[in-house]
Amino acid sequence: MPATPPATLLATAPAAATPPPSPLRLLIVVPPLAGHLLPARALARAWSARGHRVAWVGPEAALRPLLGPEAVVHPTGARLFREQAAGGAAAVRSLWEGFVVPHTRFTLGAVRRAVEQWRPDVVLADQHSPAGALAAHGAGVPWASFAPSSLEIGDPLGGDGELTAWREGVLRGLWERAGLPAAEYADPRFSPDLVLAPSCAALLGLDPRRVPDSYALVGPLLDARPEPFPWERLAGRPHRVLVTMGTLSAEVAGGFLGRTAAALAELPDVQAVVAAPGEVALPPGAIGCGRVPVLELLERGAVDAVLCHGGMNTVGESLVHGRPLVVAPIRHDQPVTAGRLAALGAAVRVDFATATPEQLRSALRTVLDDPGYRRSAELVGRQLRDGGGAVAAAERLERFARAPRRTRPAAWSRPLSRGRVGP
Repeated sequence: MPATPPATLLATAPAAATPPPSPLRLLIVVPPLAGHLLPARALARAWSARGHRVAWVGPEAALRPLLGPEAVVHPTGARLFREQAAGGAAAVRSLWEGFVVPHTRFTLGAVRRAVEQWRPDVVLADQHSPAGALAAHGAGVPWASFAPSSLEIGDPLGGDGELTAWREGVLRGLWERAGLPAAEYADPRFSPDLVLAPSCAALLGLDPRRVPDSYALVGPLLDARPEPFPWERLAGRPHRVLVTMGTLSAEVAGGFLGRTAAALAELPDVQAVVAAPGEVALPPGAIGCGRVPVLELLERGAVDAVLCHGGMNTVGESLVHGRPLVVAPIRHDQPVTAGRLAALGAAVRVDFATATPEQLRSALRTVLDDPGYRRSAELVGRQLRDGGGAVAAAERLERFARAPRRTRPAAWSRPLSRGRVGP
């Protein structure tokens, strides 16, 4: 028998195994606020589940209780910042003047040290923590933007040119103060390569056909927050309502919760689950807890509607479970979100400061009895779910981190306006 030709031997030899891709290192820079930390934590868990490593930059006192003892935290220290205005252009100005700008100046050195020490493959910089983008750009590290607030994407204040010009000056000032070349300027809120937003086009008021590929609208980044809860006290009334005004609102929500309790007392077919301090007097049958397991209540179908402040975490969790809302916005991006929800027919908006018990009762009655609100909430919720959540966000971030680097014009890094893309 003739010898097997060498070419045949080569052809039949087993191919060498392809080594698995190496784990990636992610550095997350977010402000020490629950509305930003919680969705970032969900993304971090999905990232870790893919075999990668993650580190954080921020004050230990704020991050450690939420992230646990095993988390890698590069500390920044902590300081107090000024109170912010309630809504509109004044809210944007006071947010930036009273928090974002001083927070950026205070943390930039610590973020730069974290980038140098951790040597990340990619930085995820919250839009309200521009220090992450500034430090990453200065070190030549790829960075993606994290956009959990509805104040930055689109045009939530209806084309306020004066405000836009003012904020552009503020951002350029931060860039210059960081010692970065003016010719390389890019809006540190908007990575030219990837903007991760835990929302959807409908909730942001955007035309989905005009959203660029660099924007990943991934929907809510759901993250269970187990809390003790007396499940046995849930009664067999026709309706249940969840009332929660957010982790930062407890000190200002007492009067509103009192009026809400008076409204609930006039709704005998409704049992309320209320996240409230113990001093708030609730009607018979209501369940009051300092903290409630919001996501678990929604997943179990234990509530039919939600009364809240319009924080994006609570709103997103409610909508993906098809629950309509009554929204009483307090500050920050909450008035913008409340306006969008009302326009979409998924919520009734009430005034946090002035809503009477009768107005609150009427609003709750409306979203419970009019099936149109439930249908609208389900429609928006479907769009949010289609974004893919934390798993999709982690996958998109990984693709970005592994992509060949290319230089893009700084002019590409611009905010996305409603209904149009580009400058």
